[in-house]
Amino acid sequence: MLTEHFHNNHKDTGYYSNALRYVLNLENAASAFAEIKTWERYSETPLHSLDLIANDIGVKNIYYKDESSRFGLGSFKALGGTYGVLKFIHNALQKEIKNEVSIQDIHEGKYSEQISKYTVTTATDGNHGRSVAFGAKLFGCKCQIYIHSKVSSGRQKAMEALEATVIRTIGNYDESLQICIDDAKRNNWHVISDTSYKGYTKYPRYIMAGYNVMAEEIVGQLKDQPLPTHVFLQGGVGSFPGAICGYFWEKFPNKNIKFIVVESEHAPCLIRSAQNNQMTSVNIKKETMMAGLSCGEPSFLGWEILSKGVDDFITISDASIPESMRLLAKNKPSIEAGESSVAGLEGLMQAMNNKDVAEKIKCKLCSPNNVKLYNPILSKQLEVSNHPQSLKEL
Repeated sequence: MLTEHFHNNHKDTGYYSNALRYVLNLENAASAFAEIKTWERYSETPLHSLDLIANDIGVKNIYYKDESSRFGLGSFKALGGTYGVLKFIHNALQKEIKNEVSIQDIHEGKYSEQISKYTVTTATDGNHGRSVAFGAKLFGCKCQIYIHSKVSSGRQKAMEALEATVIRTIGNYDESLQICIDDAKRNNWHVISDTSYKGYTKYPRYIMAGYNVMAEEIVGQLKDQPLPTHVFLQGGVGSFPGAICGYFWEKFPNKNIKFIVVESEHAPCLIRSAQNNQMTSVNIKKETMMAGLSCGEPSFLGWEILSKGVDDFITISDASIPESMRLLAKNKPSIEAGESSVAGLEGLMQAMNNKDVAEKIKCKLCSPNNVKLYNPILSKQLEVSNHPQSLKEL
C-alpha cells in the first residue's frame, strides 16, 4: 500500500552542478567500472523485461536489473563495499610505504603482510556487511561487522562464512553504526560505511561509484532503446538512489528523466528530509520487513544529490511486499528478489493504482505520450502506454 507521497518543489531542473560533481561524477563511475570488471568473478548481471507485470498494470515495458547473482552475494551492495575496501587498502599502503603502489600490486599479493594488519569495520542490516566482509577476505585484511538486534541469524552466519567477526548490538541500525564508529576510534580500525556524515565522506564516495557499475551496465544493455523517463529507486540512507540519480542526471542532462524514491513507511528519513528541505532523522519505532531500508538518518552525500535531483518521494507499507516477491519469482525467467529489492517495483505498482499520485508523478495513462519508468535498483524500466481498460481501473 502507498501510504504517503511528496512532490519535491526544490528539484533543480538545470545541469548537474560542479558542487554535485564533487560528490560523485562520471569519471568516478568509469574508474570503478574499469576496476571491478577485471575481478575474477565479475560478470554483467541481466536486465530482465517484466512483460506480464507491465501488461497487468497497463504499461508498455518494465526492465528489472537482477542483482541476485552479483559475486555470489545476491545484492548490488557487493559492488560498493568491496570496492570501498580495495580503495582503503590502496590509500593506506600509499601512506604507509610512501612509494607508488598500484592496484595490480594488491591483486598480486605483493603487500599481503602489510594488508593483513589492517582491520575494516562497518554496521549493517546484512548486504553491505557481506560486501565489506567479501572485500576483506578477497584482499586479505581483517573485518569486524556490527549488526543490530533485529538482523537475522542467517545474515550473521553469511558474514561469518566470509571470515568476518560479527558483533551484535542492542538498538537499531543507527545505534549500531555509532557503536561501530566509537569502537573503530579506540582500536584504530577503519570504517567502510555506505552512509556519510560530518567528517566522513571519502569512502562513501567510492562506494557510490561502485554502485554505478549497474548504471554503466544498464546503459550498454539498453543499447539503442529510448532512455527511461522515470526512475524508481529504493531509499535506505540515500547512497544508492543518490548514486544512480547523479549518474543519469549528469550523463543525460537534456532528457529530463524523473526520479522517484521509495521508502518504507517505518523508516521515512528521506521523505521527511524533503518535506523539511533539510536532512531530517526519524526515530524508527517499528522494523520493516524491507530490512535494507530500515534507516533513520540520511547520508550526507546521498542527500546532496537527492535533494536537488529527485522529483517525488513515496512511502509504502510491508503489506504487499511478499506478493511482489512472488510476482518476480513467477516471471520467466524466474527472479529471486529480497524484500528490499522489490521496493521500487512495489512503489511503481502502487503509484499506478493511485490516480492522484500517478498524475502528480506524470505516470498517468491518459497522457498522449508514452512514459518510461526505470528502476536501476530493482532494475526495472517501464513504459506507460495508452490503455483504455487501465484507465477504468484507475
